[in-house]
Amino acid sequence: MSSGAHPWRDAVFNRRMLICIFTGFSSGMPLYVLFQLVPAWLKEGGVSLTEIGLFALVGIPYTWKFAWAPLMDRWAPPFLGRRRGWMLVCQLALMGFIGVLGMYQPAQSTWLVAWLAVAVAFFSASQDVALDAFRREILPDEELGLGNAIHVQAYRVSSLVPGSLSLILADMLPWSSVFWITGGFMAVGIAMTLAVSEPDSELPTGTGLREAVVAPFAEYLGRRGWSGLLLVLGFMFLYKIGDNMATALATPFYLDMGFSKTEIGLVAKHAALWPAIFGGLLGGLLMVRLGINRSLWLFGVVQVISILGFAVLAQHGEVLWMLAVVISFEYLGVGMGTAAFTAFIARETSKTYAATQFALFTALAALPRTFANASTGVIVEQVGWFNFFLFCAVIAVPGMLLLIWVAPWHGDERR
Repeated sequence: MSSGAHPWRDAVFNRRMLICIFTGFSSGMPLYVLFQLVPAWLKEGGVSLTEIGLFALVGIPYTWKFAWAPLMDRWAPPFLGRRRGWMLVCQLALMGFIGVLGMYQPAQSTWLVAWLAVAVAFFSASQDVALDAFRREILPDEELGLGNAIHVQAYRVSSLVPGSLSLILADMLPWSSVFWITGGFMAVGIAMTLAVSEPDSELPTGTGLREAVVAPFAEYLGRRGWSGLLLVLGFMFLYKIGDNMATALATPFYLDMGFSKTEIGLVAKHAALWPAIFGGLLGGLLMVRLGINRSLWLFGVVQVISILGFAVLAQHGEVLWMLAVVISFEYLGVGMGTAAFTAFIARETSKTYAATQFALFTALAALPRTFANASTGVIVEQVGWFNFFLFCAVIAVPGMLLLIWVAPWHGDERR
């Protein structure tokens, strides 16, 4: 970062932040193809709802990407370098597999379509591994907060292509054309990969497979120790668990409150997306001034308060303006908290083993979503919506308390 008189301006208006826009867009596009565009295509193609539901399993590579991340840390393609080489391989594969996906009739070729979707998920998860490592290497520590915030918000904005533009095109064009056009948007990532330079980083020593798998974990243990590792893992699991649980059954909650599906569609969608994007960018800017540690404290408090907003809505019931306010504030907190949390994960990684450590930490951070989806329905049926949201606020507190050890208010921002 520049050492001139305008550190705020220098941190925002530089080439690295522009690159983070492209990494976010390229990372989010294939995920939203799988979870927004493909289900609509399957439904129109005559696939049963049961089978469409099972298609959620194609997302398994996103939770297991840490298994092959060591290989991407250790070995590089024979072109462009360790990070850019893998980025290009994955992006070209994604462009091809997304395009080919739409060439089949889903009802007649359901299994083939499923395997093609798995291929998209695999290369998408692998691209995430390479992009996360690349971003960790190009961003100085003081820019991790803003850079990762911009990446996450560009990730969200990319949903407008498969989730909006592609669906509109599907009313005018055959699905085969829609998927090739959608896949063509991966050219944004390909252009970025070709335009940027390979970051300078220390390559791992040794070439054996065992070293490739063990070295990233040994490096982190050597740096943080067992107690540090357990505290960080506990924090990653608990920091957003209350937030995840509070939003896991959002749509059923709105319906129970008496809101119509049209009201939910019009109000909830926009009241969630744009505040989350604004919150993420605001969080990134604040982190330039506050640092990651203090941001985790402040944004965590915002998250807890926003959960209590749902409890207030549960008491008042069908009040449309309150629905908009509660959702907007909740997702403002989600955006800010996610920005700080992602920056913290990036800071915890070593640049040498960024791919493996980032992939493992993000996979662990995703575990609460699984627990939330599994347990929230049972809790709501036992205690009701109001007490459920109070419980979500309380369960968010342990993650905040762990900040005393993993990100102290006056602690060293460097790791």
